Amino acid sequence: MIAVKAYYEDLWERLPDDLTPPDLELRRGFLLAEIRVGERALDLGCGTGGFTALLEQAGVRAIGVEVAQAALRRARAQHPSLDFRLAPIDGPLPLPEHSVDVVWASEVIEHIADTARWLLEVRRVLVPGGRFLLTTPNHGRLLIALGGLERFAEPLGDHLHLYTRRSLHAVLIEYGFQPVQIRGAGGPPLLRRLLLARAVCSG
Repeated sequence: MIAVKAYYEDLWERLPDDLTPPDLELRRGFLLAEIRVGERALDLGCGTGGFTALLEQAGVRAIGVEVAQAALRRARAQHPSLDFRLAPIDGPLPLPEHSVDVVWASEVIEHIADTARWLLEVRRVLVPGGRFLLTTPNHGRLLIALGGLERFAEPLGDHLHLYTRRSLHAVLIEYGFQPVQIRGAGGPPLLRRLLLARAVCSG
């Protein structure tokens, strides 16, 4: 895990300051439609804190969590009044049990080595009945057939898992989220490039 930590520190040191995340408006719209004023939210894998700031602007009490100090330095410089915390890459989240109503993880789950431990931590910090909102690239059969596996699974890339709607639904159910709703977004109907998931913590 030390090597993985070093990888993300180096990545965030090299990324440009004016980086524009992919499908930003789609993801913003999904998040804003799912939150309520006064809720407590965790922006898990917050990067430079853009979504953490969006949550606060929407009336939500937000905490941003990252595994890379380099990302948190940028987040704190851009949003000095917000609460950002460092998490160990292979350890618990820096929040108490049942402390948030919503966990938002956008373009994060595909980077997680130990998905089981990560999902159990998400459940631990959510209140019973709390919502887990996540986005991840879609890797449906038609996309793979047209683009080839190499396009989505580069040997030196940082995507450790490729999700389809079915596989994402199955893993969320397996780790205690129900009901789970997943839809595709971005691109034509059979070639949606993004999965938007809403999963309820069943307690």
